[in-house]
Amino acid sequence: MSGRTKFLMVQGTASSVGKSVITTALCRFFKQEGFKVAPFKSQNMSNNSYVTDEGGEIGRAQAVQAMACGIRPSVYHNPILLKPTTDIGAQVIVLGKPVGILSARQYHDYQKEALPAIEKALDHLRSEYDLVIIEGAGSPAEINLYDRDIVNMKIAQMTDASVILVGDIDLGGVFAAFVGTLELLPAEDRKRIRGFLINKFRGDITLLEPGLDFLEQKTGIPVLGVLPYDEDLHIPEEDGVFWAKKTGTVRENKKILINVVEFPRISNHTDFEPLMKEPDVELRYIREVPAEVPDVLILPGTRSTMADLEFLHRQELFEFIREHVKKEMRLIGICGGYQMLGAELIDDEQIESTRKKIEGFNFFPLVTRFSSKKLTAQVRGIHLESGEEIKGYEIHMGFTEVGRGTALRPGSGQTRRAPTPVFQVSERNGKSVSSMDGAVSKDQRVWGSYIHGLFDAAGFRRYFLNQIRQEKGWESLAPAAGIENCSAQFDRAADMIRRHVKTEKLYDWIGMSCKSQA
Repeated sequence: MSGRTKFLMVQGTASSVGKSVITTALCRFFKQEGFKVAPFKSQNMSNNSYVTDEGGEIGRAQAVQAMACGIRPSVYHNPILLKPTTDIGAQVIVLGKPVGILSARQYHDYQKEALPAIEKALDHLRSEYDLVIIEGAGSPAEINLYDRDIVNMKIAQMTDASVILVGDIDLGGVFAAFVGTLELLPAEDRKRIRGFLINKFRGDITLLEPGLDFLEQKTGIPVLGVLPYDEDLHIPEEDGVFWAKKTGTVRENKKILINVVEFPRISNHTDFEPLMKEPDVELRYIREVPAEVPDVLILPGTRSTMADLEFLHRQELFEFIREHVKKEMRLIGICGGYQMLGAELIDDEQIESTRKKIEGFNFFPLVTRFSSKKLTAQVRGIHLESGEEIKGYEIHMGFTEVGRGTALRPGSGQTRRAPTPVFQVSERNGKSVSSMDGAVSKDQRVWGSYIHGLFDAAGFRRYFLNQIRQEKGWESLAPAAGIENCSAQFDRAADMIRRHVKTEKLYDWIGMSCKSQA
């Protein structure tokens, strides 16, 4: 790399205006332009996480952005990750490793200790890359948090970054949001905002032009571009505005109906995006007993397994599952959902609950014991029944083992042997291993696994869906090519930047010239 590393920052008028996707698009655009580029978000609050090659945990959005740059995700791309455990507290992860569960007030006091990790990450990126695209969080004008900001203008100051302010016109009120954000910022921070970017526009842009002219005249800041609403752009997003787009009420003809329980503390919901894109699947998120029994019900990951198991009881979903599993419905548990499938969950240290013990579904004679030690690993292996290759990652604070003399049903007096595993793991964090994962019933209709990201594997995903199709008397389908490959989507996003953004201004702001034309 030659010269000084440049920084360009994407901030928003609010959460869920498209910062993550636009940052991804800019990463891909500058990669195509010939730059060695990397993403960065100093602090991310998300329960969608990813395990890096180092075995560290970062926000999934930054992992996706790194992939758009053509580089391996690293803890330096997201040095601080907050995973909410309650409405007022979160697990704090610094440079990939958990440091504890802190309340919001405790974390505010801890932030000074977190700053060196941010500085270390930035120093690493400066030593490796021409350009870093930074993503902010929420709004820079959260005046109650401004003096403790370590993710928006504080980072722009530390890196001397030019800031693009993004607003979502599809939500309405975008002009007020732009002007209001500027009004609440100190003069020195207003100067860092070099351009406005309007996201998710539908309709005739000529009808928008008077508003664009007014905005530029009112603020003296140029409109960088207007991005169209693109329903065919599928880039994994953060937690916000996820559910409304992924639910349905009437099953389409010849569709496999899959329900995912929307736990109050759900994590890694992106595990199921590949299923959503399959042509023969209708995927819905539920919080109560559904009107129609699905073909498959999935218990996803959760940041508080015991609390969300109690949620199943409150919503009468626990008994619904017991009633319909096997005879009408398949059941899958991933990570925390897998732990629920066992006989018992024990939390002697009260790691995630005030309760020390709770009974699970008891589909398998398994006991989960929670521990303060967190396991994070990338894994590769095979699905034992089909031989299909899988890869994914493990993130959990507990271990699951066969309980001695565990009863088939509480009080039944009957016992079972160790269940059959689902997957054989051959690689963990790049090292060869030979271990088993998960548990599956004899008829293959109930199974669970600790591995996130299983359905990214096209062969395994289609094998699973074809089992259901065959049961219904439908013809099998071949794997849908390319679903797990985001490269085409990255290129589509970059092309949107190229067509709808005044890219010459980007080059002017970062003080660099286009390498692809050099």
